[in-house]
Amino acid sequence: KYLLYKEITNLTPFFLISTETMERPLEATRMENSTSSCFLMERKTHVKINRKEVMLAKLRKSCSCTPKKIKNFVMDFLPVLQWLPKYQCKEYIWGDVMSGLVIGIILVPQAIAYSLLAGLKPIYSLYTSFFANIIYFLMGTSRHVSVGIFSLISLMVGQVVDRELLLAGFDLNDDAPPALGDGSLQNDSQSNTTAFNLTIAGMNAECGKECYAIGIATALTFVAGVYQVLMGIFRLGFVSMYLSESVLDGFATGASLTILTAQVKYLIGIKIPRSQGHGMLVITWINIFRNISQANLCDVITSAICIVVLVTAKELGDRYKHKLKFPLPTELVVIVVATLVSHYGKLNEVYASSVSGAIPTGFIPPKVPNFNLMLRVAVDALPLAIVSFVFTVSLSEMCAKKYAYTIRANQEMFAVGFCNIIPSFFHSFATSAALAKTLVKTSTGCQTQVSGVISAMVVLLVLLFLAPLFYSLQKCVLACIIIVSLRGALRKFRDVPARYHVNKVDTLVWVVTMSASALISTEIGLLVGIVFSMLCIIVRTQRPRTALLGQIQDTSFYEDDLEYENLSSVPKVKIFRFEAPLYYANRNYFLKSLYRLTNLDPNLEAARRKKYEKKEKQHLKKGGDTTANGLGITDTILQLVPKQIDFQALVVDCSSISFLDTTGVNTLKEILKDYKDLNISVLLACCNPSVIDSLKRGGYFGKDFGSMQEMLFYSIHNAVRFAKDQKLPADCSLPLVGGCNSNSGTHKDHQT
Repeated sequence: KYLLYKEITNLTPFFLISTETMERPLEATRMENSTSSCFLMERKTHVKINRKEVMLAKLRKSCSCTPKKIKNFVMDFLPVLQWLPKYQCKEYIWGDVMSGLVIGIILVPQAIAYSLLAGLKPIYSLYTSFFANIIYFLMGTSRHVSVGIFSLISLMVGQVVDRELLLAGFDLNDDAPPALGDGSLQNDSQSNTTAFNLTIAGMNAECGKECYAIGIATALTFVAGVYQVLMGIFRLGFVSMYLSESVLDGFATGASLTILTAQVKYLIGIKIPRSQGHGMLVITWINIFRNISQANLCDVITSAICIVVLVTAKELGDRYKHKLKFPLPTELVVIVVATLVSHYGKLNEVYASSVSGAIPTGFIPPKVPNFNLMLRVAVDALPLAIVSFVFTVSLSEMCAKKYAYTIRANQEMFAVGFCNIIPSFFHSFATSAALAKTLVKTSTGCQTQVSGVISAMVVLLVLLFLAPLFYSLQKCVLACIIIVSLRGALRKFRDVPARYHVNKVDTLVWVVTMSASALISTEIGLLVGIVFSMLCIIVRTQRPRTALLGQIQDTSFYEDDLEYENLSSVPKVKIFRFEAPLYYANRNYFLKSLYRLTNLDPNLEAARRKKYEKKEKQHLKKGGDTTANGLGITDTILQLVPKQIDFQALVVDCSSISFLDTTGVNTLKEILKDYKDLNISVLLACCNPSVIDSLKRGGYFGKDFGSMQEMLFYSIHNAVRFAKDQKLPADCSLPLVGGCNSNSGTHKDHQT
């Protein structure tokens, strides 16, 4: 219950708060001071909820099966059934077709290029792009997100594929182009492309390097999709909250450095071993400089030309994007021209330039991912699932906010999960929403996911008819496309000073995450970023800001005395603010800050007073003028006398204390007792209801809460005024053996 104390002479009210769980008669009593009156306000009584009954009711409701419920389930599971019948063809079709064609044209070269990151053949990237667009069209709730090949996801898949290939005994540097038939490799003169009987992970079928690589990728993708669906079923989308913007940006930038490093060997045409494990970036650069003399001049010249053209086109496109109806398909133009030059110039035969090789047409028969391989990659699939989901939901929410519609995060998790599960049967690997393609989609007039179907049709056209035309495409051209696409992530380095100016802690999180992702590995970098971000939060609550408050002149407001000028101190009252929850980790810091700012440690002061009283008693018994050590009694008293205390009340501003644990409650009880021994009152102000309840349960106010109205206040000003009304004896701050001086008067409690 809230007790309102209202001065007649001053209409500024304050609350003396008393919260009670048991029913008591409501009374309005008059204060001893005849110029004041009391009003009682009662807290609402919350009805206790029987959680067991609620859970059983929800379970019965969820398990019931009615035609209406089945219909709603299907409509929710396939959102396309809701919006497609309402599709406004005349208004939407042109924008969807244009954006679909543009994204499809961009998808083809990117899919072929990102196959280098995944360590797989280009055909599998095309499969992935096709199936992901179709499935997200059926299940996604975002109208603008482009789901498909994403560089970071491809890199994470490629790292697992490379590791498992090494463990299986394959040579990662074997670039011989095998023929693709039924998923197994035909015999070749080289040992690594020769099909042989694999016994690793329980695979006893005849399988070669390419077959085993896609087997690893599909198993990894399937498990990641299962994780995402399970996260959707158990409503675990909150996991994404632990990936802050600084962590995601740092992870993306660190992974971009890894991607850049992995592509340098294709840029200059050297063959170096593909590094695996921790420190891959450093080891790769060491190998690059060791073999720089073997660089292929043809690849170096081609790479320089392609990067200049791509960067120039991108910069011009960014500068004049408001004048262009759709972005220039620079990547496609570069790929077409480079392929023609490579084919007619016979760059592979004459200059030994590495080319993409044969890309077959059509589809491979579906195949169930290998269960034993799933067990090998189960741990690797978890960060892959989380990163894929977080990027998809983040982009979906960004687009929804920009274009004023809503998405369902849980359905997005299902959508991206099935974008991984279903395509894994069709020789595809993990997918996610991609920022660059999403931005292109929105800038080219996309209205709905019909544009995704158009993009899938463009990819299908390449799969069925045009794929063999890319045989002579140089790998250095694909590497150039990948590197130029990393511009956005690499530009984050330019934003570091501004980021540091805004928030130093977030900048530190970004640097640590980026460094760990680049120098150790992407998965460990993500984990390090999450853990370090949480540690920063813990440290910030362990050592929060503390302050003594002063009064703003002629007002009832109080602020930090060190931060503002012209604040006046309150006589005989200290006001202490603690800007964090009070719990076990910051208890000691709370006490140290309180003692330092008030210049009083009650424990030390109590010890001094005991020594003072003991020496005085000894002197009175002896009746002499000197002590045992030869000092005069006056000198001894001066050494042991307690210092003068310049305040009689301590007000703790609890407005920033969001919660108390058991240690926090005990800490407040401790200072209450310690200061009471020194005749100093401890008053709490601005407590929220949860803090009040914690104090009550911890016994801070005693068993019957009788003294609650004299310990708890609605505002700082009310607590200060109450403290001023208390009349303590003038000499009680220095207790003598006989108590207070007789002429000092008697302390009379301020009660209601």
